[in-house]
Amino acid sequence: MLRCTRTTIRLDPALLSEAKAHAARSGRTLTNLIEEALREALSRGASTLDTAPYRVEAFCGTGLAPGVDLDDSAALLDLMEGK
Repeated sequence: MLRCTRTTIRLDPALLSEAKAHAARSGRTLTNLIEEALREALSRGASTLDTAPYRVEAFCGTGLAPGVDLDDSAALLDLMEGK
């Protein structure tokens, strides 16, 4: 017996509109389209889990720029925005 669960997701309005139109053109329900796309994405994603994790490259530098305090996010944002 197939049991379904109802849930709520948030989608970009343009994406939702495009998905509804695609489902209608292909004679499927929006639910069916989303389920199929999710299954496909999950099956593709399983093969990417076998790859090495992303590696952050280190660089030689002089450290933080003068006036940068990583513990003060508001001041950091002001510096990045040039205020």
